[in-house]
Amino acid sequence: MLNDQELLRYSRQILLQHVDIDGQLRLKESRVLIVGLGGLGSPVALYLAAAGVGELHLADFDTVDLTNLQRQIVHDTDSVGLSKVDSAIRRLTAVNPEIQLIAHRTALDEDSLAAAVAAVDLVLDCSDNFSTREAVNAACVAARKPLVSGAAIRLEGQLSVFDPRRPESPCYHCLYGHGSEAELTCSEAGVVGPLVGLVGSLQALEALKLLVGFGEPLVGRLLLIDALGSRFRELRVKRDPGCSVCGSRHA
Repeated sequence: MLNDQELLRYSRQILLQHVDIDGQLRLKESRVLIVGLGGLGSPVALYLAAAGVGELHLADFDTVDLTNLQRQIVHDTDSVGLSKVDSAIRRLTAVNPEIQLIAHRTALDEDSLAAAVAAVDLVLDCSDNFSTREAVNAACVAARKPLVSGAAIRLEGQLSVFDPRRPESPCYHCLYGHGSEAELTCSEAGVVGPLVGLVGSLQALEALKLLVGFGEPLVGRLLLIDALGSRFRELRVKRDPGCSVCGSRHA
């Protein structure tokens, strides 16, 4: 049940017919893994904590650097040098003491990632490198857990939802294959802060839709964001029957 403080705290979203008391209870009972607590993971963690997701599992092996603060809004100047997980826990606890926060402070290998994914209902990939995204995708496909994936660099962003519970859903590998050896990171190519905030906020929204069960998630669709021209474009993405990660999923 929701206590009086929770009813008051979440009253504005409980007013929505798409959420209501039942939806808020589903959020309270949900467990979510956030991989990466940087530019994308910051708004994701803040909004899901504020929305009342009952258990947030926070995974990041990095520490806070001064260069992070231009866009990673869950951290502050006093957090420089701290573990990003510990910095985020401090901020999220202040935002909402009603939720549980589970820390993963070290890099997740194949076994620990599989265990972390199996322990939750939904995963948000907020990492900044292809190898991590591929590993997270494979773990989600194996555990049949929905994955909300976002990316942003320079003035461009992308967002999609991969849900292995749905026969028609592609996975991350269906879309991107083996990636590119020339992949750039934000530290090399740069990124504007509000763009990662926008993509991360949309990731949080997709997560709430999946957890509560309302709206139309971005399954089979890739949202492309052009921040320079303030334009949004959507591409349809089909599952690859020959995909080496999910191709035999429904055989």
